[in-house]
Amino acid sequence: MRRVLVTAAASGIGRSVAEAFVEAGDRVHVCDLDEAELEKLEGVGTTVADVADPDAVDRLFTEAAETLGGLDVLVNNAGISGPTAPVEAIEPGDWRRTIDINLNGQFYCVRRAVPLLKAAGGGSIVNISSTAGLFGYPLRSPYAASKWGVIGLTKTLAMELGTFGIRVNAICPGSVAGERIERIIRDEAASRGVSPDDVRTSLLKQVSMRTFVDAADIVGMILFLCSDQGAKISGQALAIDGHTESLTQDNRSVS
Repeated sequence: MRRVLVTAAASGIGRSVAEAFVEAGDRVHVCDLDEAELEKLEGVGTTVADVADPDAVDRLFTEAAETLGGLDVLVNNAGISGPTAPVEAIEPGDWRRTIDINLNGQFYCVRRAVPLLKAAGGGSIVNISSTAGLFGYPLRSPYAASKWGVIGLTKTLAMELGTFGIRVNAICPGSVAGERIERIIRDEAASRGVSPDDVRTSLLKQVSMRTFVDAADIVGMILFLCSDQGAKISGQALAIDGHTESLTQDNRSVS
């Protein structure tokens, strides 16, 4: 039985990840900003917390350690899309908020998780990046910068923590089917002055398999990386995206 902490797990992929660990028989603690949605979860410990706030993260890990009795797995899932705009039109506050949640939040969680993982004799950290962390991404500079940063953090931590039996990997989803990608497509269509169907079509043309991915695809990879079968996998940025060929002028939307 693993002791698992998942951030931003009141809905979406985070919730699916938490539910999958519970179904596997693990003990799970989650956090989110949405208190109402957290209250709907069953079989998990919960903390209302903003991962961009280091004091909130300290409180999260204090509560999680008490609930779980230690830690074996951290899934750094929290993230936001950030603004969709040319760089000169992006407000500094929107830039900071994107970096604070997508990158700084992962650092705040990792620095608290590592002592617990070392005490457990090893474990697994899975950071959620994006295929935007593998390509340049016009109109989404804060998001791309944060997701590239996640991969740099991941590879550095894998080197730093490997001798302690702690493996660290990044998942790089492509466009995940659901309301979030539909909202991003609408925002980008408005920014570019084209129709949402044009954005969706151009996106799919740049994916070799011509498909979005499902949340279940992401969940399955996370469970694998945290299993005995993934015990020798570390320092990897694993794209789950149907093979994104590029993010070109006509294809700028990823999850």
